[in-house]
Amino acid sequence: MTHYSLATPVSEEAIRKLRINDTVTLQNTLFGIRDATQIHMFDHDRKTRFDLNGHAVIHTAPNVRKVPVSKQFPAGYEPICIGTTTSDRMERFTRPLMTQKGVRMIVGKGGMREDSAEAFKELGGVYLAIIGGTAALETTWIEQIEDVDMDDLNPESLWRFKIKDFGPLLVAMDSHGGSIYQEVKGEVARKKDAVLKSLGIHS
Repeated sequence: MTHYSLATPVSEEAIRKLRINDTVTLQNTLFGIRDATQIHMFDHDRKTRFDLNGHAVIHTAPNVRKVPVSKQFPAGYEPICIGTTTSDRMERFTRPLMTQKGVRMIVGKGGMREDSAEAFKELGGVYLAIIGGTAALETTWIEQIEDVDMDDLNPESLWRFKIKDFGPLLVAMDSHGGSIYQEVKGEVARKKDAVLKSLGIHS
């Protein structure tokens, strides 16, 4: 297991070095995205002025406060609580995020499925897992909401966060077909068979 500090945007070469169970701390920029954001982007062909190429996105709909625009709050928003939401329901957007927008890293909780795993392997991407219930901690890793696009979808806008030492995050799915979720699933199946056998039950 190796730890990496990655300043976004990152190259495919940098992503290909990562393996499951490595850890990553992100620097510079992180984009917040959620269901409605991606529905508008990919189902309704809505454009964004943000360049996501080589960047990381986090599945979130943050709790923010509207404030006057200032040097401290350039987007007119103060971050209150920015936590991660479950990724599975956004499975179908992984491939277009990568092929159309150049996204390299997805930060979320709960993992993703087979099509995402294939996209990561083919295109050079990773899924970085964060533990649920850590929103207060995550918020401290965000220095500023720098900008926001598609804000009519608030809170499922497309957010651009300025971050420092965001992590450590666990590489849970890598670009080589590795997935801790599949490993856990296999281990559970093996233990289940052993338990059933010990009880005299044949599956």
